[in-house]
Amino acid sequence: VQLQASGGGLVQAGESLTLSCDVSGRTVSRLVMGWFRLAPGQERQFVASIKWNGRTTFYSESVKGRFTISRDSAKNAVYLQMNWLKPEDTAVYYCAGGARSDSGAYPSSDRSYDYWGQGTQVTVSS
Repeated sequence: VQLQASGGGLVQAGESLTLSCDVSGRTVSRLVMGWFRLAPGQERQFVASIKWNGRTTFYSESVKGRFTISRDSAKNAVYLQMNWLKPEDTAVYYCAGGARSDSGAYPSSDRSYDYWGQGTQVTVSS
């Protein structure tokens, strides 16, 4: 299973970006998909996840109301729409996929995920 994240870039505060995660080797409908981010000097942080059914989503409090995770089964991809970006959103964003039966039990834990993409840099200037 391979995950390819893309869509990062440099934006100003208040602007939007959409990250994409293309999945190969397994259909996204059989994975719990998540987005995490890693900022310099900080631990990896959960951002959002979407369960197998494609409808149940979870968000960290810091992004709730601004970010939206979605899935396109036809394209076998997952997206993270990020609106109203803030400088504190600056990080490398990683997509992840969980294939185990209990992956959906703790979607905010990185230990629930088996597969990880390479990361895409998001930089938000003030």
